[in-house]
Amino acid sequence: MPTQKTVAATGNTVVAEAMRQCAPDVVAAYPITPQTTIVEEFAAFVAKGRVHTEYVTVESEHSAMSACVGASAAGARVMTATSSQGLALMWEELHIAAGMRLPIVMANANRALSAPINIHCDHSDIMGARDTGWVMLFAETAQEAYDNTIMAVRVAENDDVLLPVMSTLDGFITTHSIDRVELMDDESVSAFVGEYVPKYPLLDLENPVTHGSFAGLDGPFFEFKKAQREAIERSRKVINDVGAEFSKLSGRPFGMIETWGMEDAEVAIIVLGSTAGNVRHVARGLRDAGMKAGVVKVRCFRPFPFAEIAEALLGVKAVAVMDRAESFGAEGGPLFLEVRSALYDSSERMPVIDYIYGLGGSDVKLELIESVYKDLTDIASGVEAPAGLVYLGTR
Repeated sequence: MPTQKTVAATGNTVVAEAMRQCAPDVVAAYPITPQTTIVEEFAAFVAKGRVHTEYVTVESEHSAMSACVGASAAGARVMTATSSQGLALMWEELHIAAGMRLPIVMANANRALSAPINIHCDHSDIMGARDTGWVMLFAETAQEAYDNTIMAVRVAENDDVLLPVMSTLDGFITTHSIDRVELMDDESVSAFVGEYVPKYPLLDLENPVTHGSFAGLDGPFFEFKKAQREAIERSRKVINDVGAEFSKLSGRPFGMIETWGMEDAEVAIIVLGSTAGNVRHVARGLRDAGMKAGVVKVRCFRPFPFAEIAEALLGVKAVAVMDRAESFGAEGGPLFLEVRSALYDSSERMPVIDYIYGLGGSDVKLELIESVYKDLTDIASGVEAPAGLVYLGTR
């Protein structure tokens, strides 16, 4: 086991620490609330000589990801961070990074998108990027944000993957709240991520390659997209293998999903990010009162763990999906649509109800979560499920 130090720190602080321990060659970033302190603290590490990284200050998030793309194509290990409107401004470059198969790692502080202007947590920013070709990890706690950031480097740089990875944490709830975190020593993290040896660096004069070429009507564009699909499918095994290795090293579990009480659950809630802790707390209380309540936390959203979700829900009579993002005009939120798709070929079909909650940082009170479990219990006993999605806690 590595030497581990217990600290009281915010999610942003430990993400910056994880980045320092991974020792990227280049970080190009632009500050935006609530991500700002990640790059502030990392810049301080550079200034103090605690990490030998070329830190590039840029004029926008679009420029930040453009610089990351160029540096990664040249053969550097590259990391960055952003949030909300900053992620949206990167949208063009997100596709380019994935299409060029560049293993960039980016932390995203999940935050609402305007309008109206809001700086608080929801998942509308990250869900807007769900089809850009990036691997996407979600953290419930500062500890998971730290762990995910380290694992993301290994996943991204794996020869079977070579795709960018987003390691996300909920704005203010996880980014700014002080939490108990176990930090590994620098040597253990360095040995775990290893030295980056780029496979197709632009600056390898002995083995010239082309980056960013044009692929027209008769070009290989279609084949490029197929290759991306195959790579993110291969990442499933890589994510699990890296997670198992990290778990052995750190003593902390990792899975594409994590379950609580699902062994005999009759009703279950599926959730992403920081709200999972509140849901488990409520479920424990309801268990004590006799309700067979379960929780499924999705820790990897891309690639989506279809098989794991379907298996976890076997025997459940009613399911609620809690979505902290909208998908306007669709039948439900992004997580709901994925879960229902995962259950399509399942031998068991149970009612699945979508609850849109917490948009713009709206309070997720325990009573609201209790009301979701009550709805599920009623539905499991034969009460007709509500038609359409439910906005949870709105006036």
